[in-house]
Amino acid sequence: MLTPLLILILGLTPSLFSLWVMRRSDARTQARLQLALNSLTTRGNFSAFRNMPDLHYMEGIGLMIGDLTCQFNARSSHIRCAINPSGPCAGCLHYAPKACDDQP
Repeated sequence: MLTPLLILILGLTPSLFSLWVMRRSDARTQARLQLALNSLTTRGNFSAFRNMPDLHYMEGIGLMIGDLTCQFNARSSHIRCAINPSGPCAGCLHYAPKACDDQP
């Protein structure tokens, strides 16, 4: 009677140990995530973006950089356009105004 009980305990030990390690890892991950979220809230309001003259905020879309009247604008907060992704829009040789779609 003692032998089957010992076999059962030895069989369940690895899974119980694995469950303990997974819970401990999950708790550590949650603590790190909470620390990251707290550090974002204490940084302030995007002070790095204030120095960019061609940064625009559009309701419902978010931050966008570049000249919004250009046809090649990527409408993104990461790149300006497909032709000149990193350079300034002022004085760009490839500037093309958007075409109006209102014409019948």
